[in-house]
Amino acid sequence: MTSSSTDFLATGRRVILREAGALETLAGALGDSFGAAVGLLMAAKGRVIVSGMGKSGHVARKIAATFASTGTPAHFVHPAEASHGDLGMVAEGDVLIVLSNSGETPELADIVAHSRRFGIPLIAVAGRAGSTLMRQADVAILLPQVPEACETGIVPTTSTTMTLALGDALAIALMEHRAFTPEHFRVFHPGGKLGARLLKVRDLMHDDPPLVAEDMAMGEVLVEISRRGFGVVGVTDADGALAGIITDGDLRRHLDGLLSHVAGEVMTRNPRTIGPDALAGEALAVMNDRKITCLLVTGEDKSRAIGILHVHDCLRAGVA
Repeated sequence: MTSSSTDFLATGRRVILREAGALETLAGALGDSFGAAVGLLMAAKGRVIVSGMGKSGHVARKIAATFASTGTPAHFVHPAEASHGDLGMVAEGDVLIVLSNSGETPELADIVAHSRRFGIPLIAVAGRAGSTLMRQADVAILLPQVPEACETGIVPTTSTTMTLALGDALAIALMEHRAFTPEHFRVFHPGGKLGARLLKVRDLMHDDPPLVAEDMAMGEVLVEISRRGFGVVGVTDADGALAGIITDGDLRRHLDGLLSHVAGEVMTRNPRTIGPDALAGEALAVMNDRKITCLLVTGEDKSRAIGILHVHDCLRAGVA
């Protein structure tokens, strides 16, 4: 490793450790104002509006997105655009969160004044206790005084990291209080890898599973296996309950004289099944563990097959 790369590594570690230390300081500094802020957010009948300028604005956008994805309706309003018409996006019933490390950002003046004029609760997050923003706020959350990660102390780094973490803390506090579940989360995350991980078996299964009767001749069973294309068939008893399954392995084991048998003589009894409300990832894990390609899906009484899930259904949906 060259001298310059060693220096770069040392700088990277110093920055990360400094920001990690700032987060520990922030955790220890949280007090009653945090609880008061959560109370205001819980009581909001409208939306949570998050605003900030510059780097604080970028952090505000992320905080608003986190609120929205965890069940708290929220959006970002740019303070400069607010002064040119977007104040109409901030209405009675909303709660306003305004971010500013100095607490004196001039572009925030109009949106803060708007909140005071119309009685919109204002939560301020800043690094100076006596700043204009903190004095105007209904709830003021003070960021602890810690050095920025750069040696000059002028680049917003530890301050923005603390603000971002504080926004996450508010969002998760609301999420847990509202008992926000993975099912709720999936509603807001239908796409991408995260959405795939939260898919349920019922979202991917085929509703018409391949089924044959116990007394069906194996010649007809082979035709049904080929016709349906899953490589397996479920076998039902006289009452229509699932009695077993016929797979490729069962066919090989009974190859000698196969066509002289009926389905009930070839099937494997008590096959592994899964419920429709199980996560698709769980179904894929079962198939991988059992080295099988399909799972029959059973209803609430677990006696009747209501669907079938193929491993390819999971892979096409991005479940892995």
